Amino acid sequence: MNNKHSTCGFSTRAIHHGYDPKDHHGALVPPIYLSATFAFPTVEYGAACFAGEASGHFYTRISNPTLALLESRMATLEGGEAAVAFSSGMGAIAATFWTLLRPGDEVIVSQTLYGCTFALLHHGIGEFGIKVRHVDLTDLAALQAALSPATRMIYCETPANPNLRLIDIAAVARLAHQQPNVTVVVDNTYCTPYLQRPLELGADVVVHSATKYLSGHGDITAGIAVSNQALAQRIRLQGLKDLTGAVMSPQDASLLMRGLKTLALRMDRHCSNAQALAEALQVHPAVESVIYPGLRSFPQYELATRQMKLPGGMIAFELKGGIETGRRFMNALQLFTRAVSLGDAESLAQHPASMTHSTYTPEQLAQHGISEGLVRLSVGLEDVADLLADVDQALAKCARASVRKAAMAPSAVR
Repeated sequence: MNNKHSTCGFSTRAIHHGYDPKDHHGALVPPIYLSATFAFPTVEYGAACFAGEASGHFYTRISNPTLALLESRMATLEGGEAAVAFSSGMGAIAATFWTLLRPGDEVIVSQTLYGCTFALLHHGIGEFGIKVRHVDLTDLAALQAALSPATRMIYCETPANPNLRLIDIAAVARLAHQQPNVTVVVDNTYCTPYLQRPLELGADVVVHSATKYLSGHGDITAGIAVSNQALAQRIRLQGLKDLTGAVMSPQDASLLMRGLKTLALRMDRHCSNAQALAEALQVHPAVESVIYPGLRSFPQYELATRQMKLPGGMIAFELKGGIETGRRFMNALQLFTRAVSLGDAESLAQHPASMTHSTYTPEQLAQHGISEGLVRLSVGLEDVADLLADVDQALAKCARASVRKAAMAPSAVR
């Protein structure tokens, strides 16, 4: 594969890495190889491919030229040696878990996780003789105490979905690697490699829901795992080929590569819009609290500035009046779309407790730091003035509704 752009900047590699039009009849856009299977020139070559002694393509569930180009680009953007593409983020996460964990192993996970990851751990992984331990990974002493000879993996999201809690990747990796056979896996979906590169901070595997910012257009589901060559090959041949079969289609790989071309530009706009919105929310009298890594009031602001290039496009906040006021706010939004997912060009609003994290019980929500009144915003690429106006009018409607409710309440004095 042509890697003449391997020393170029981020956006240059996102656009050009691994591809030269002259090798493909001058086609500027890489071709999509739709074939499920590939012909062998000889029996011996076919045998060498199946044995892993040759790098040719023979079946798209294992490899495909379009997917291979995408994987090469994702590896260079994350600072890894190799990547594996999947049909969804959960496909990437599940394949990584099933490849690296065995009955009797322990996996330490952070307190706050995406709802489907939480469900996979507790209704899948945890039922096959693998111990799942939730630990406050912001507390290194707690992590040190939790590590045992059976620990084989530490898994976290940073920032976490949906409360944006950060994990110090470098500190966790240093502690984990004092013990043999512990793999540190980081979900980098919220940041993308443009804002944060966990492998360079000491992590062993990075996973993504590429459905989100990496694609950026809300028209595919996709996942990525990036690691060193040996680990990536294990995840490909075990987790992808044999255990999940969660294969990305060549068409989706092409769309994802299209999204990567504008990733840096989009992330800059997501972040600048989110920063303006977070600052406006923070001073609004109807808002109880705002959680955003770009605010100096954010408890982990110093870590955010050290670990992330920019604070991201996600905001979490609570309104005065709790969950009912939050619902009224969401229903009053006109430009923001009420929808799950994130990282699209469109701005999205959702209520984690009843949507993405509905697999948690009320007790688990409280235990893992997800309040029932929390609202999550994925700030899109629209004109920031329009986003600010939409949030302002929705907050104003909430305030009027609260006044009406108070006026209709029976008087305490008769």
